[in-house]
Formats: sequence, C-alpha cells, structure tokens
Amino acid sequence: MNYSIIFLFCFLLLSNSFTSAQNKILKAGRINGNYVLDGKLTEDFWEETDSIKTLTMVEPEENIPASHRTVIRIAADENKIILGIKCFDEPDKITAYSKARDARIFSEDYIKFVLDPFLDGRTGYIFAVNPFGARYDALVSNRGEDENKNWDGVWDAKTSITGFGWTAEIEIPVKTLSFNQHLKSWGFNIERKIQRLLEKDRWSGINRNYKVGQTKHAGRIINLPQFDYGLGTTLWFSAINTLGKTYASKFKNDIDASGEILQKITSDINATVTVNTDFAETEVDTRKTNLTRFPLFFPEKRAFFLEGADIFDFGLGLGRDIIPFFSRKIGLYEGTEVPLKIGGKINGKVGNTNFGALVSRTGKVDSLVPDATMGAVRIKENIFGESSVGMIGTFGDPQGRNHSWLLGFDFTYQNSNVFNGNNFLVGIWGLFNNREDLQGDKSAYGIKIDYPNDLLDISLTFKKIGDAFDPSIGFVPRKGVTIYRIGADYTPRPGIPFIRQFFFESFFSLVRTDHDWQSYGLFFAPVHFLLESGDRFEFNIRPQGENIEEAFDIAENVKITKGKYNWVKYRLEFESASKRVVSGQATWWFGGFYNGHLHQLEFQLDLRPTNNFTIGLNFEDDIGSLPQGNFTKQIFRSRLALNFSPDLQLTNYLQYDNESRKLGTNLRLRWTYDKLGDLFIVYNHNINHFVNNRWQFESNQFIIKLRYGLWF
Repeated sequence: MNYSIIFLFCFLLLSNSFTSAQNKILKAGRINGNYVLDGKLTEDFWEETDSIKTLTMVEPEENIPASHRTVIRIAADENKIILGIKCFDEPDKITAYSKARDARIFSEDYIKFVLDPFLDGRTGYIFAVNPFGARYDALVSNRGEDENKNWDGVWDAKTSITGFGWTAEIEIPVKTLSFNQHLKSWGFNIERKIQRLLEKDRWSGINRNYKVGQTKHAGRIINLPQFDYGLGTTLWFSAINTLGKTYASKFKNDIDASGEILQKITSDINATVTVNTDFAETEVDTRKTNLTRFPLFFPEKRAFFLEGADIFDFGLGLGRDIIPFFSRKIGLYEGTEVPLKIGGKINGKVGNTNFGALVSRTGKVDSLVPDATMGAVRIKENIFGESSVGMIGTFGDPQGRNHSWLLGFDFTYQNSNVFNGNNFLVGIWGLFNNREDLQGDKSAYGIKIDYPNDLLDISLTFKKIGDAFDPSIGFVPRKGVTIYRIGADYTPRPGIPFIRQFFFESFFSLVRTDHDWQSYGLFFAPVHFLLESGDRFEFNIRPQGENIEEAFDIAENVKITKGKYNWVKYRLEFESASKRVVSGQATWWFGGFYNGHLHQLEFQLDLRPTNNFTIGLNFEDDIGSLPQGNFTKQIFRSRLALNFSPDLQLTNYLQYDNESRKLGTNLRLRWTYDKLGDLFIVYNHNINHFVNNRWQFESNQFIIKLRYGLWF
C-alpha cells in the first residue's frame, strides 16, 4: 500500500478543517420610515446604513481596483431584507437587453449575489438583476460549483438608469427562504459584471478559481434582526381551463383546480403537500437530434420537483451517466403526462444534517401505466470544512413493477484552499438497486479526483455500472459498462494584445464491457482563444470509436450494422460577443462517422432590436453519407420574446424537425400581477406533413391558468 498517498490525503483533509474564515463584514441597517421599492434609493435610512464602498476586480486582472465603483448597502426588518446598490458607469455604455423574469442575463451587465442563511459554506440562494430589472434566481448546487437555475423564489427588484450609471433596490421576503433563526449573521457575497469590458468585480473570495456561489469564501452580513416568518404557512391555489383537440377527436373543454400547502415546521424545515398537481405553464422541451443508440436527456422543469431539488444532488462525477433520482420519471411516461394525484415532501436542515424526502401518487392511464406510488429520501451530513457524507434511497416504479428500490452512499471531500487558494475534490460513491425483473449485477460505484481551477483543471473519473443496474426512477442511458475518463485543461492569460485567454483542452474517455471495449473518444483543442472584444474562435480534433454489438437505426432506412468503427472528426467554431445588438455562433463538425462521413452545421443568431424585443434563431443540419445510405437531420428553432416589463412577458417558441416532420409552436403569456400571483395563457399548436407531403393539422391546446398564493 502506498502510505505516502494516504499521508497526503490526510494532510489535505486536516488542512481543510483549519481553513481560515473570511473576515469581510457588512453591518445591516434598519428599515424605518416610509419605504417604496422603486430602484431610486431616496429613503433616508440608506444614507445611515453601513456600506461596501467598492468591489475588487477578479477578471480580467485579479485583485486590483475595479474600473468603476459599486456601493452596496443592506437593510432589514423582521419580514424582509433589502439591498440598495449603486453601480457607477457611463450611462450610454451600459450593456443590457433583457427585461424578463429568469432571463439569461450573464452576457449583460448585472449584479449577482449569494446569501448563506445557515453559515455552512456549502448552500445558499443566488439572486441577480440587470440594469433593466430582469431577475434571475437559483440555488447553490454542488457546493457552489454549479447553480440550480430552475428554482423560483418570491422576491422583487426595481432599477433605475441615472446620470452616474444605474441603481437597484432588491427586496427578499424572509418567508421565501429557509434559514437558521438563531443566527444574527449570514454569509454574503456579491459580484458585478461590466460586459463591454468583460470585467467581473467581487467583494469576497477574490480568486479566479472561486465562484461567487462558493459560500465558503463569502463575507458576512451582521446585525440582522430576529426574523418573523409568521405561522410559516403558504397556500397556493390554481384554476386551469384547458380547451383543445387532436385530428382524431372533437374539442374538449376541461376545467380543473389544484393546490399546494407549504408549511415551515421551523425556519429551516419545510413541508409541502400538493393535490392534483398540474404543469400547464411549463415550457415545451427543446427538440434534439440523436446520433447515438442511447436515450436523450431532458431536464426537469416542474416547480413542485424543483423546490429543494439541490438536496438530491448525489455524488461527484456521475454526470448524465447516472442520475439515481430523476424526477421526470414521476408524472411523465414516454412523453405522455400521467396525472399526479397527490404528492408531499419535506426538506431542511438540522445542525449539520441536510435532508429531503418526497413521495407521490400517480394515477392510472389506460393501456400505458397503472396507479403508482413513488418517492425518494436523501440525507447529507456536512463534515470537516467543506466536505460531506450521505445516503440516498428511492422506491416505487412507474409501471407498477414490484420490489423496486435503490440505495446509495456517497462521500465528497472538498478543499478550496489547497496550494494557496486552489480547489481540490475527491468523491467516492456506490449504489445498489432492485426490481422483480432484474437479474445480474445490480450495483454501480465510482470515484472522481478533481482539481478544477482557472489555470489548470485536471480530473480523473472511474465509474462501474452493472448490467442489471436500472433504477425505476433514475436515469441510466447505458448499463453493464466501466467508464474511464481523464481530462486536462490549461487556460493561460498570455498578456498579448487583443487576446484575453487561451484554452488548451483535452480529454480521453473509454467505455468497456466485461469482454471488450464499447466506446472511446479523444478530444484536443489546439486552437481556442477568447479575444478582448468577447469574440471566441475554436478548432478541435476528436478521434473516436464505437463497438456495435447489435445493429441500430441511425436514421430512417439507415442502419448501423454490427462491427467496430474508428474515425476522426473536426470542429470549427466562431462565437461573436454577446454584448452586441446582433450576435451569434457558427459551428461546423466535419470528418468521419462510423464507416462514412458526417457534416454537422449549427447556426445560432440572437437579435435584440430593442430593449423589449428579442429574437433567437437556431438551425442545425446533420448530413450523413454512409455505405448503408445517406441521411439528413434538420432542426429549426426560433424564440421570440416581447418583454413589456420584468412582470409581463409574451414568448413564442417555434420548432420543426424533419424526423417527426412536425411543426410546433408554444405561445406563452406570463403576467405576475402580484408577488404571490401569476396568470399564464398558453397556446400550443402542432401540424405535420405526413400525408402526401402536405401540412396537416395534428393538435392544438389553449390553456388559461390563474395562480394565487396566501402567506400566513
């Protein structure tokens, strides 16, 4: 046994335990007198409140004064926290386009901050706002390495363009948060993006290796009041009217209702019960091209499952090879919606223990699935400075198959202060599942060693997936394999005029079965650089191979036959800076494909003619030439958004692909008429050209949903 490796690991473990805490402190003021959320910061108490006088640059230079001042103040009373922010800038050079709720504002000017109400350095709430008041929120995920952007909290923000730049007022009711009511200080960090300069400024954690969501490196807000969350009860009511028909049926008009009860058992433990849950307002999935023999992944979008979803994050390095609890398996089966009659969940934190549990009862759909009860439980214990150990379990099966369950354990060691401020992680995990129809190896396990830093990012991953590992409410695209992956990226900033950063990226992956290799892939990016303008150019080389043991259809009337295939493909890609009114990306993959050739062309164009109107166009064309036959796969997508204000948006999402030969449109109006109230008006229309190559009506659907909540 190599005792030096054990000694090094123990040294890193101990060093993590004694990592020094951040010493940046901001004292919260008190909200008093008349207060109006208008983004103008005219109230007297703002001038009496302690402030962060300016931020420190992280990009493009590290730890130097920011190019423009930012002043941040925080005030609170027993019901809410508000932030008052002044962003000094040249008003005519502000880069902002979005006005919508949940907009992708990270290619614009913005303010982004994180709250850690438990001071555990691992979890938190992320909020962001741009100069036009577009709002973004998320949960800290994977200890700050990622964000669960599908979470939606109840909060508000107003902004104002001024003669010296722009200002923002942000109001966060404490009832929308879980927190430790015994704490008088919370973790806090804030970041500002100045898009035209590609500049990021931050208050704490001034290190390119860190992200603002890594609350281990946050400062603190002190002098917080004793928050009052009342009875801790939130009632949600929804009324839905659905009118629609298909080509084979008459118009149907369904009127339905649903409800949810959210109860804070304590300030840091929440329970939810949902009845007759609907997902009428959820946007349709984005269509994708599949050039493999494995199923595609589509993310969860439904609010009931997204609330507290971060607790179910499991393991390190599983990626999309294994998701032990995949909530899309509940209430959806092979693309068909299954009624969710009742569901309940509880999630929260006690001391250093995070936990979550979910159970649901779905209804019967004739000739498809029976009634079913399904659920999951997750427990994660925070240990050492940034690490955790936990377990996960699931039960139930959408098809009603008996004795279906899964159990797993994971340990993740994390230290963000290795070698003077670098990140280092090691994750070990194991899973076992059961079901009456499974025979063989029902286990899966793996390990990942990761050094994810700005200049050098190195990772090694090992995963073993049994041939009978098939969790009923999980996602496992391939079974009976062992997966190896090693990646190394070197991304220096050369100091050359016009060039911001080089990206020298590489990885090797190998997938084996018990008796032979199944897939391999290499990836090299000898040319990949980001210009100071924000434009980016990339050239890649990717040798890969597939060992096909059973023939499959890659396209209509084109079959990939059994055998071993090796080929090399190349990529050219150009992306223009998103700060422009017109921006986009062009990608061309070309080269070998099995025993033939493939050209993959993808074009994306984003137009922002006004601050209220945006257009996104995307076209993908895959042209394959094989001895077995030729094929063309095409997808066209367009997204038009008319944003009257951050609380009123009209969007139209149009999609067509030549495999299904269906043209579908999803027209969606969302009006947030109250902080606890939304009106959704949705129209879905689908046509196809199956018959004689002529367009034919397939289905339409008109939905009105009114949602309102009450706080007690």
